[in-house]
Amino acid sequence: KFKFQIIYLVPILASLLFGLGCAYLLVPSQSEVIPVTPIPETTPGAPFGNALYFVILIAISATVFYFLIKRKSKKIIKGLIIFALTTASLLLSLVYLSAILAFFPMMDDIVILISLSIALTVLFDLAIFRLGSIARNVAVVCLGGALGIFFGFSIPLYSAVLILAFLAVYDVIAVYRGPVGKIAASGLDQLQGLSFSFKDIQMGLGDLVFYSMLTGVMFFSFLPN
Repeated sequence: KFKFQIIYLVPILASLLFGLGCAYLLVPSQSEVIPVTPIPETTPGAPFGNALYFVILIAISATVFYFLIKRKSKKIIKGLIIFALTTASLLLSLVYLSAILAFFPMMDDIVILISLSIALTVLFDLAIFRLGSIARNVAVVCLGGALGIFFGFSIPLYSAVLILAFLAVYDVIAVYRGPVGKIAASGLDQLQGLSFSFKDIQMGLGDLVFYSMLTGVMFFSFLPN
């Protein structure tokens, strides 16, 4: 039987701390928000619509992965994971490196930014797919923190709160009655990069992302001017 120990919270704490470091990088550029929600916050019912959009998107993704696993389409699964993680890593590299380079005017150049972003993305891909479980777990924990803060930075407060509330309900349903539980039962080792293992537990990247997103939303929404 599983017995909870405080040490199981270490990866979550590490992801949150890394995310907070990322959040401080974005503070000077708070006005330069990259919109990631389809409905502007000023539109009536926008928070509900944005929350529904995210839940449907995640539900479709989980269902697609479940059917691919069921059909033993390992090459397609790996291709999708590589594409998704590489895209996310490149986007986050551009966002956070541009924030870092803003502190160094002599290096604040588009060529330097793109070159460093590509190099960081290649290093990330190597950590996920080539350098073993320890490097992969560290990369996933850092990605979860950075991606969650990016969402917390980019999504308005009320939409973010409803997205997190909807996803909490969806997560329960998906684990016990839906595709997420079936994927876990078939083995998360087929989704390397979208999950990580620590001690005798496995946790999905999405869990880290949305813990960090909550932290980011609170950080940017209530940060003193």
